Amino acid sequence: MTVTTAQSPPGDQGPQPSPTAPPKPPARPGTRLPERRRTLGESRRNLSTLRATDVYAMLGAAAASLCVTWVMFDRLLPFNGVLGFVVIAYALFVGLYALLVSFDEDGPAVRDRVAAAVVQSLGVVMLAVLVFVVVYTLYEGRDALPYLNFYTQSMADAGPIEPLSVGGILHAIIGTLWQISIALLICIPSGLVCAVFLNEVPGAFSRFVRTIVEAMTALPSIVAGLFIYATFILALGFDRSGLAAALAISVMMLPIIIRAADVVIRLVPGTLREASYALGTSRWRTVWHVVLPTSRSGLTTAIILGTARGVGETSPVLLTAGYTAEINTDPLHGPMVSLPLATFELVKSPEPTYIARGFGTAAVLLVLVLVLFVFARLLGGRGPGRLTRRQEHRRVKASRRDARRFAAQAPHDQPSDSPAPTRSTP
Repeated sequence: MTVTTAQSPPGDQGPQPSPTAPPKPPARPGTRLPERRRTLGESRRNLSTLRATDVYAMLGAAAASLCVTWVMFDRLLPFNGVLGFVVIAYALFVGLYALLVSFDEDGPAVRDRVAAAVVQSLGVVMLAVLVFVVVYTLYEGRDALPYLNFYTQSMADAGPIEPLSVGGILHAIIGTLWQISIALLICIPSGLVCAVFLNEVPGAFSRFVRTIVEAMTALPSIVAGLFIYATFILALGFDRSGLAAALAISVMMLPIIIRAADVVIRLVPGTLREASYALGTSRWRTVWHVVLPTSRSGLTTAIILGTARGVGETSPVLLTAGYTAEINTDPLHGPMVSLPLATFELVKSPEPTYIARGFGTAAVLLVLVLVLFVFARLLGGRGPGRLTRRQEHRRVKASRRDARRFAAQAPHDQPSDSPAPTRSTP
């Protein structure tokens, strides 16, 4: 039996398919996309987490920087001084930390870690300085703070050589409360109104006012005191008093409150204003019921910043209110001292008892500022839309009145079952 295969035509010289190879599918018409190349996926690094290698790199860089700095100061170079040691050790720490991190990470991760280390170290330094100031003030005033007369008496009957059981700072506490209260009564309404004007009434005049406010933010306190002294005391003929000191403090507080409140009100979403205007509400009602409640917490912070600036002023009070060792409860007449001014006058004395009273006065000032901050935070620290218990109680009572009114009107609004009378036409 003979098997014959089909032969190609004489003119066909193309390649012949193998009898064992499967036939290729016919090519489909259309665009043919190239095959995708398979690449190895990189594992994403979460920069917010802290790994063990990061801790080891930080501790190793800190230990190496301290050792190298000690060798430089003690063995190699004629350096001395604590400040120079800290500065050189910190610079070496940053460099060594970047070097250790570069062994495991690439360029962006190294820069991120170094920047995070610098920022966090600066935060730790600021916190340490704040703690040192508070602890040092309390430690130096520890001799005067336990005495009850320190809070209930004035320095009218206490001489330089009198013991700490005689005299106190009641006159300074009263003066500070009077001055800061008058300054807040002036600055809170005027500062918030000015901030609302800068945001809600744009124009050339508002830009001019904003420029003036920003320039007044860096105004020296002595200039504010001289301004009130020249206008209120010399030109108008008023006496040195707590009111004059409050006016000088207001000049310092007002630009701080306006600038901070301006930034906070600017962050209120414009859609809230548009929704209020779409309901037919006027501009002042939109500001009162929408803008100010939404930015309540930020406005409280602005007032706190202004209060912190005003409560620690010394030179304006010295120029406008003078100094006295007696209690003065009249802010319109007579000199009135404040806690910062009393601290300045007591600390500069060479007597140890006066120095102890001065640091005790500074400690009382710190506690007073802390109490004011907590009170302001409790008063205005609620979020947008959150009501107090009294406001919720009023809302509930109003809802109950509305429910009773609707229930009383329901029988009159129900349709009658009898057919309505029809009028016949002749």
